[in-house]
Amino acid sequence: MTQMEYARKGVATEAMKIVASEENVPLDTVVAAVAEGTAVIPLNIHHTNCHPIGVGRIFKTKVNANLGRSVTHSGRGDELDKLNVAIKAGADFVMDLSVGDDIKAIRQGMLNASSKPLGTVPVYETISRLKGDIPQMDPSLLLQVIKEQAEQGVDFMTLHAGLLLNHIPLAMKRKMGIVSRGGAIMAEWMMENKSENPLYTKWDEVLDILSEHDVTVSLGDGLRPGCLADASDAAQFGELEVLGELVERCRKRSVQVMVEGPGHVPFNQIKMNMEREQQICKGAPFYVLGPVVTDIAPGYDHITSAIGATAAATYGASLLCYVTAAEHLGLPDAREVHEGVISYKIAAHAGDVARDLPGARVRDDEMSDARAAFDWEKQFSLALDPETAKTRWLKTRNNTDEAHCEDHCSMCGKEFCAVRTSRRIKNMSKKL
Repeated sequence: MTQMEYARKGVATEAMKIVASEENVPLDTVVAAVAEGTAVIPLNIHHTNCHPIGVGRIFKTKVNANLGRSVTHSGRGDELDKLNVAIKAGADFVMDLSVGDDIKAIRQGMLNASSKPLGTVPVYETISRLKGDIPQMDPSLLLQVIKEQAEQGVDFMTLHAGLLLNHIPLAMKRKMGIVSRGGAIMAEWMMENKSENPLYTKWDEVLDILSEHDVTVSLGDGLRPGCLADASDAAQFGELEVLGELVERCRKRSVQVMVEGPGHVPFNQIKMNMEREQQICKGAPFYVLGPVVTDIAPGYDHITSAIGATAAATYGASLLCYVTAAEHLGLPDAREVHEGVISYKIAAHAGDVARDLPGARVRDDEMSDARAAFDWEKQFSLALDPETAKTRWLKTRNNTDEAHCEDHCSMCGKEFCAVRTSRRIKNMSKKL
């Protein structure tokens, strides 16, 4: 049975108990949220070394790291290295977006190495198995790939089932057209065959497979905007309406489901986008890429997108898909994976603080106490990236002329340190 089926029978699974404990949320609240579909716990029954993680607005905002080789760059060992980097940096989920040869073996290595839920986009492997310069997606093969990946242990799958034939003319009016790799594959197949999206028409067959293995659906946004000019248009919201329908169909079958979202969105449109998804998709967890809030910062898109991700986490998202500095330029290396995860851990945490999630600010307050006390080791232990913080501090110490700087830093120096001065003022005030 799926986690949702258990929850609807009033049964608290071990996974639900672990999530409730780690999130400090009452167990009956977790069971109720999974039962109604406002929370999911992606956990394939075959991924036995996977630690359960909850996604939903009652929990802390989670972060996903996209990994995977391309046909021109990276290999099996590289992706395992990046997987370890992502998990060490704090990624809650990982996705294998590999294309090319040996995809099954790469994925198995990642499943074996990952204690985090692992996701895929099955149409990538489908296309990779076909021949020709422009291989045509084979619907029967796509269903077979979904089945094989489910049996292998994949915890959640991005399926672009909401992009329909009548959406394509709307997308072709855009400045950037269709920028989703999976969405473009499905759209081209529909145009070539003059037929409706086979994932949509065969959705019941897909759910049969996913239900058997408790694979969570991640409804792909094949028409996500690829630039600010295309945001919040008829194509994007037309697909969203269909995703709302598919959410209901998943829930009727007790298949866990979350919804993917944009993309490139102006900052002032993010709140509306988050609230619209929550309404149309009846509170299904929202899994967003960024959003990227400006198009003119290649090389810095881990920053431009983290700005948008903070707003997304504040107003409705439950899972943030990181964007790295390599976005729009190439495949990220291990350093960029690390920086991408940390950037999104910052955004997720800032969003949790902004929405006043119980306990979210405890760590910040502890950091403030440690700073006031010049307790450097405590500060490092509380930092999202302790190694970077300590390395930077040691660099300051090694370059300073002073023998010790335990009670100040080089930004102001001993004479101008406001925290040292404030401590003296506090002591003086006690004597008044």
